[in-house]
Amino acid sequence: MTSKELFLEIGCEEIPAGFIPRATAEMEARIIRELATARLTYSEIKTLATPRRLALVVKGIPAVQPDAEITATGPSVKAAYTTDGTPTKAAEGFARGQGVDVNALQTVTTEKGEYLAVTKQESGRPSHELLAEILPALIAGIPFKKSMRWGELDVRFARPIHWIVALFDGIVVPFSFGNITSGTTSRGHRFMANTTFAVSSFANYLEECERHFVIPDPEKRKEIIRRETHRVAIAAGGHLLPDEELLEQVTYLVEYPSAVHGTFSPEFLKVPKEVLITSMRNNQRYFSVVDAQEGLLPGFITINNTLTEDPSVVVKGNERVLRARLSDARFFFEEDQKTSLNERVEALKKVVYQQKLGTSFEKMERFRALAEGLADQLNPAVKTQTSRAAWLCKADLVSAMVGEFPEVQGIMGREYALLEGEDAAVATAIAEHYLPTQAGGKLPASDIGAFVSIADKLDTICGCFGVGLIPTGAADPYALRRATIGIIAIIIERGYSLSLPALINSSLKLLAAKLNRPHEQVAADVLEFFRGRYINMLGNQFAPDAVEAAIAVGFDDLVDVRARIAALAEFRNHPDYVPLSVAFKRVGNIIKEGIDAPINPSLFEDIAEGGLYEALMAVKISVDAKVLAGAWLDALTEIATLRGPVDSFFERVMVMAEDQRVRTNRLALLTAIARMLSKIADFSRIA
Repeated sequence: MTSKELFLEIGCEEIPAGFIPRATAEMEARIIRELATARLTYSEIKTLATPRRLALVVKGIPAVQPDAEITATGPSVKAAYTTDGTPTKAAEGFARGQGVDVNALQTVTTEKGEYLAVTKQESGRPSHELLAEILPALIAGIPFKKSMRWGELDVRFARPIHWIVALFDGIVVPFSFGNITSGTTSRGHRFMANTTFAVSSFANYLEECERHFVIPDPEKRKEIIRRETHRVAIAAGGHLLPDEELLEQVTYLVEYPSAVHGTFSPEFLKVPKEVLITSMRNNQRYFSVVDAQEGLLPGFITINNTLTEDPSVVVKGNERVLRARLSDARFFFEEDQKTSLNERVEALKKVVYQQKLGTSFEKMERFRALAEGLADQLNPAVKTQTSRAAWLCKADLVSAMVGEFPEVQGIMGREYALLEGEDAAVATAIAEHYLPTQAGGKLPASDIGAFVSIADKLDTICGCFGVGLIPTGAADPYALRRATIGIIAIIIERGYSLSLPALINSSLKLLAAKLNRPHEQVAADVLEFFRGRYINMLGNQFAPDAVEAAIAVGFDDLVDVRARIAALAEFRNHPDYVPLSVAFKRVGNIIKEGIDAPINPSLFEDIAEGGLYEALMAVKISVDAKVLAGAWLDALTEIATLRGPVDSFFERVMVMAEDQRVRTNRLALLTAIARMLSKIADFSRIA
């Protein structure tokens, strides 16, 4: 069967950059679902987008939908017939709806019982006809954060639509959306080629777009921007400060990118570079230029949507706007220094952190005490610095600079602390305590920063759980998942050996006056929340069954749990791994909870019992020592020597002997093995 190409372009007014990636992803997902529903196959799908157009090409669609045998299920047999076999109104209605005589109905057996059904042959329709029904629904179904109506129309889209190109094998797929009828006509760049052009195919579309100063493929635009910004930065005597997020945004702001370099007064470099970068990035979408030592240079790169005859005109305009922005930043910086951080800490008493959890000052006092406890336990030498960092770390939240640029919270605290002569380690920790800001992000590099970060995040988690602000599948307004992942990452990265349940309890005790749920229930819920995030994180690094098996026997010390998981993963390479796993799983299945009884060798009736007992005694002391030392792989390797005795035991011995004393003794022997294993993992969970 001949296959064809579908091409769709939706032309509109400028769509916000942040809306576009999701829109194209949804376009692709929806066309895949619609084609599947219509029984239409395809070989390739590609989406394209600029601020003024969303496009889709699907190759390899058959010209005609394949024929199909369709079975429709109706009412249950019980509901379809009376006791004497007469069809009820339910049966007659089903038959009428399917266009068949009631006598043509069949009976099919399903999971729910017997039901009436009818099987019909459905001839395939031309794909062209099906697409005329699919495409308007596809356009209407594209989700946007905000959509709008225009004119007197009852349709909605991100921005008013001005044209639609819809072709199947070069022929127009006819439909309307609002007041726009599909056709073959697209449009060029709004400023450099504000004319229409005809489209005959996807390949022709790409050629005509570029001829009319439009690059519809976002990946191609992104590479042009990447290449041009690097070129311009080098020409300016520095190199580009990488910013993938900004690159993604700018890609969807332009249709035909070109890069130009501008400058600003070196006087502004007295302001912390993070503020300057944030101002240029967030307000103007400018890229920054740095020197070989990553110091900020007094310049920027902006991406134009046009080619200009005189770039200097564009540069001057951008420099004028930026000068005003940076002047504001410098003013905030200078004004903030007139108030000390200690005074700002006092101001936190008037800032409500969360209605049920009190002020930002109260929160700081809680996590300060928690951070001091971490320092006591893990590095007492930095307790004083940890306490000071915790005291100051939220002070910049009431500064003018952070009020204007929230992204620099912590960074400004660090800068103001250094200007006030605070210990450099304390100042660094003020900035570090917000880390990581995203999954896989940079972590605190110092114990001081790590202690304050863990304490602050845990207070947020325990506090929210304690007053019923628990994340759902759809909502996590306090970013508790991110905070939990951050704590886990810090603990593992820095190798902190501590009890997570004890840490949670310490946090909840500090929150006692705020809780409106029982302490024990909150503690259990928080620990389970951590367990879920931990499994997700390590499930990407290790086999899921190894993660589950290790966590099942203990979830207290996160570093220790990870070491056990890693040992299990490595132990998979042992030649006896599979048979041992099977044997140990069998042990667990037999004893369940185990039996508390001494092993009495005088009750052994078979040589295999004595052999297993002697082998167990031979390795137990060594295994216990290795477990105590955290040498998990060595412990597993030692346990592996039990394979032969365990196999022999199960081949020769009936565990559930008729003699109660013999049975209990055999169960006690298996219990001793299971409890030795349970210090490492629950082998019943190993696949």
